[in-house]
Amino acid sequence: MRFEVTILGSSSATPVFNRNPTAQLLNCNEKIYLIDCGEGTQHQMIRYGMKASKIDAAFISHLHGDHYFGLIGLLSTMHLNGRIKPFQIFGPEPLKEILDLQFKYSDTILRYEIEFIVTTADVPKKIFENQDMTVETIVLNHRIPTTGFKFTEKKRQRKLLSEKLEADNVPVEYYPLLKRGLNLELPGGRLILNEDYTRDSDEPKCYCYCSDTLADGSYLESIRNCTMLYHEATFQHELLDRANLTHHTTALQAGQIAKTVGATKLLIGHFSSRYKTLTPLLEEALTAFEHTELALEGNTYII
Repeated sequence: MRFEVTILGSSSATPVFNRNPTAQLLNCNEKIYLIDCGEGTQHQMIRYGMKASKIDAAFISHLHGDHYFGLIGLLSTMHLNGRIKPFQIFGPEPLKEILDLQFKYSDTILRYEIEFIVTTADVPKKIFENQDMTVETIVLNHRIPTTGFKFTEKKRQRKLLSEKLEADNVPVEYYPLLKRGLNLELPGGRLILNEDYTRDSDEPKCYCYCSDTLADGSYLESIRNCTMLYHEATFQHELLDRANLTHHTTALQAGQIAKTVGATKLLIGHFSSRYKTLTPLLEEALTAFEHTELALEGNTYII
């Protein structure tokens, strides 16, 4: 099962040369989900060979423009390209009003249905579930109501030991029952013990996305023991006062958070436009957490 994230934008506030505002694509078992949608997201998708028609839903963390200004263009393009499949949007309630006004004054009636699911930044909540994963909100501390998102795989069925099954002539029609963990008694009384013919599936993985937030520790329980943590790291720690004033996080703080919650891997992003090279931010985070990487645009990271 594929569980990976592709970075489309990693800049904060304003685009800079070779860096775009925040946007990511999450692939969970070949279903594609958009996480935030900054200006230029469509161009980045074209650049990296991603098709908008494959996106099933968008998760918008908050209403600062660098996290959603690309959404109206993306929705319009899908309309013009003939999309008829419904599209889900998870985001703050005022976003629906913004979209409705845009379509009203452009006299646009979409060919497809938008299902809008309101997120709230009060307590963590499960907002989405299908056969592959669940999605919960992470309540963050930013200047306006903001949520992160926790994407958690569903536990898969047990894996069959195919060679042993074939060698012992276990009929194929019993395989689905074995995947469910059942012991079997075949016609004639032959006993098939599940543990002899299957093994447990891998433990579910978890991707936590923390967009914009003050590093106040309030959300640590929501992201504890995640497989991969994406955390904003807007400034170097020498600008801690600036980070606190704007309710952002430094690269050092992001590394410290990853270590505190027991994350397996850390991606840092949402870089201030003041940084022309990102190496100092990476080096700073590495001093606190050695399994840190930069969220580089065009790169896909296996969770």
